[in-house]
Amino acid sequence: MKREWNAMRKRRLGLLGLWILSLTAISFYGGAVSYGFFFGITLLPVISLVYLALVYWRFKIYQKVESRNMVCGQPMPYFFVLQNDDYCPFASISVRMFSSFSYVEKLPGDTEYELLPGDKYTYETMLVCKYRGEYEVGVKEIVVTDFFRLFRFTYRIPGTIKAIVLPKVTRLTALNSIESLAVLLQRDAVRADTEPDVTVRDYIAGDALKQIHWKATAREQKLKVRSRMGEEKQGIALFCDTKRYSRHIEKYLPVENKQLEIMLALGIFLAERNMAFTAFYGQNGMRKKRVDGIGDFDVFYEAMSKVIYSEDESFIRTLTDAVEKGEILENRVIFCILHELTEELMRMTAKIADAGILVILYVVTEVNLEEYLRQSNERRKIMAIPVEAELEGRL
Repeated sequence: MKREWNAMRKRRLGLLGLWILSLTAISFYGGAVSYGFFFGITLLPVISLVYLALVYWRFKIYQKVESRNMVCGQPMPYFFVLQNDDYCPFASISVRMFSSFSYVEKLPGDTEYELLPGDKYTYETMLVCKYRGEYEVGVKEIVVTDFFRLFRFTYRIPGTIKAIVLPKVTRLTALNSIESLAVLLQRDAVRADTEPDVTVRDYIAGDALKQIHWKATAREQKLKVRSRMGEEKQGIALFCDTKRYSRHIEKYLPVENKQLEIMLALGIFLAERNMAFTAFYGQNGMRKKRVDGIGDFDVFYEAMSKVIYSEDESFIRTLTDAVEKGEILENRVIFCILHELTEELMRMTAKIADAGILVILYVVTEVNLEEYLRQSNERRKIMAIPVEAELEGRL
């Protein structure tokens, strides 16, 4: 592209030089030849600009995708048609596609099309969307170059296609967090049989009053509860941060898409193994969705597809609501899908882990989390997930 612009600039400079030469010839010599040469050189850029205007008003392009409702990563039949209904041939016409969030398979690179009067060119291919959301796909703009390659005109086509893209479901063959959980629970059960109530922890909203350890409370001057390592906890909870952290779609869309992909990957993994779970997420207040098995997954998928991220949401608020309503302590493990870590969140999840609950924090980010990763342990695991990473082997 840069080489083409350089060549175009050289041609313009060459034309300008010829025009100055013709003007000099008129001034010193005059005559029909000099004037003819002058007017010919002067008309060249005018003809080029008229041609570009003609193409802009008369050139037609049609495009269609089989369905505007798409799924991330799944190809959808798509075609576009270039058509010349005028009496003038069109040369050096190329198309540019929306490429930030989607791509077209096997599309020729910077191909320039030439259309004689009445010609029509149809290109059939497949369109693939990379992220969940609603955004424009297909042909974005038309690039027209005149016959003499002096000028290039780019214009955005009217009636672009706006796709509604649903998140994809990634099926995992294994989930390392669940495998390590089984080992941890076995070890805790053995400890519970031999050392019941050997530790105490801070009181968390939702704890039963009968669990309060009064001696420890009096000694430390704050409510403490018995922490029985082997206490039965059967639930699994998934928490998703639905706060929008940027106003630029190219920044927030890939992150939100990966968060929901993780949520659904965990959900299908658990549902297919009949491991019940409850999903929590902020949506103008805490929302939750219970899944008892694979039969409930379609409803869960529909709910996740409709999740709306907002700058007003707060993951801390969602987690606090769940704690205060007693939704946390009945779980043996909670998964949190986040965009960032904060000191407040680290303190809060540390208390939850101290209550005998395994906490898994998945952080979708490209930021270096080395400082936080050093705080990961067997009770609270912190895992960084790159935005474009495949999930298999990472969760």
